[in-house]
Amino acid sequence: MWKWLSIIGMSLLLVGCQQDAKTEDSDLTKVQVVLDWTPNTNHTGLYVAQEKGYFEEAGLDVEIIQPGDAGADQLVATGKAQFGISAQESVTQARLQGVPIVSIAAIIQHNTSGFASLKETGIQTPKDFEGKTYGGWGSPVEQAIIKTVMGMEDGDVEKVDIVNAGSADFFNMMKQDIDFAWIYYGWTGIEAELREQAIDMLYLTDYAKELDYYTPVIITNEKYIDEEEETVRAFMQAVSKGYELAINEPEEAASMLLKAVPELDEELVVNSAIWLSKQYQAEASQWGIQSLDVWENYANWMFENKLIEKELDAEKAFTNQFLPEE
Repeated sequence: MWKWLSIIGMSLLLVGCQQDAKTEDSDLTKVQVVLDWTPNTNHTGLYVAQEKGYFEEAGLDVEIIQPGDAGADQLVATGKAQFGISAQESVTQARLQGVPIVSIAAIIQHNTSGFASLKETGIQTPKDFEGKTYGGWGSPVEQAIIKTVMGMEDGDVEKVDIVNAGSADFFNMMKQDIDFAWIYYGWTGIEAELREQAIDMLYLTDYAKELDYYTPVIITNEKYIDEEEETVRAFMQAVSKGYELAINEPEEAASMLLKAVPELDEELVVNSAIWLSKQYQAEASQWGIQSLDVWENYANWMFENKLIEKELDAEKAFTNQFLPEE
């Protein structure tokens, strides 16, 4: 909470004076988009739009940057960056603290995360979490989600040993005394396949519709929408084209991500891109579209589990207005 209170103060000072900057010797409008993590296939559409010239065609000079001590939510909230990659949970918490960030697209239509364990651990259902050790990062949402999915199988979360594993990745955790962890299949699950490491995966969406929330999402802030609506629209038109190519030509899209970030593992990127190509839009009418039901369901679940102190005005937390017309 204190983090968001400090951000509110900063945003009052900074967001009022934010504006587009024209690049030197160019009519392109310079904007920044801050990632939520190191570059990966969740971000492929951005790199496609950059490599294919979609941003330039839209009149934009886009810089894709990685988060530092201040994450995407903070930088976008204060107007230091125009766009960022976030998640529905983060947007919900921010808005309830008065931080005016808004989701303008869902990068992946459904939640592709879940609890993974090595095959030999024998975890077939959430009930099997009993007597096991979960390795996470110490967030209150973790216990609430474990409790919810276990409740669907009459399991008792009090019988789970929940430990803070910090920044350790799934494979390192499994070498320790940890039995299961929360992963995104589109990256870590694909990596397990490539390692020929058999895992069991329990997707959150198989146990509670409330947990089918949007992660990740693209965000901007309300002030920027009010003052630079056409820039937001131009950005999203270009990004949409980038993700449409990632959906239809995943290997070509992967090559563009690898060109921009050559230190990534090529085999992992290509296979992840192929898997995610079916997930970005899924059965939705178009890439990026968001549903009020999804926002309300997850916010209500957070409220019921005391993860937030008041209910969210979900209609103001997101918008589809900048997506291309269907």
